[in-house]
Amino acid sequence: MAAGRGDAASMVAVGLVWGATNALMRRGALVWDRRSRASPSGSVIRRWAALLLTWQYSTPFAANLCASAAFFALLGAAPISVAVPVTNAVTFAATAVAAAILGERVRPAPAALGTALIVLGVWVCIS
Repeated sequence: MAAGRGDAASMVAVGLVWGATNALMRRGALVWDRRSRASPSGSVIRRWAALLLTWQYSTPFAANLCASAAFFALLGAAPISVAVPVTNAVTFAATAVAAAILGERVRPAPAALGTALIVLGVWVCIS
C-alpha cells in the first residue's frame, strides 16, 4: 500500500509540528528550570506539576500530543514503513530550523547538509 499525496502532506505536517514543539518545549523547560532553581521544591510531583503549569512548556506539549494523535490516525491509512521514517526525518529537520529561529546555536553547514539529505530521503520514500 503506497502513501498518497494526502498522507504525505499529513506526515510532513505532523513532522513540522513535532519539530517546532520540540524546540519550544526545550525553551519552556529552560524557563521552568530557572524558576525551580530560584525556589527549589523537594517533591518530584511538585516539580512535575510546576513544569506542567509553566505555559511556555505546557502549550507546545499539548500541540505535540495533538500531533501524536494525528500520527496514530495517519498510521491507519499509510504504511508504517513510510510514515515513520518520513515523519521522523521531517521532525529532525524542523527541530533544527525551529531551534535556529529561536536563537539557539546551530552549526549551519551540518544542519543544512542534514536537512538536504533528509529532504532527498523523504522524496525517495514518497516517490
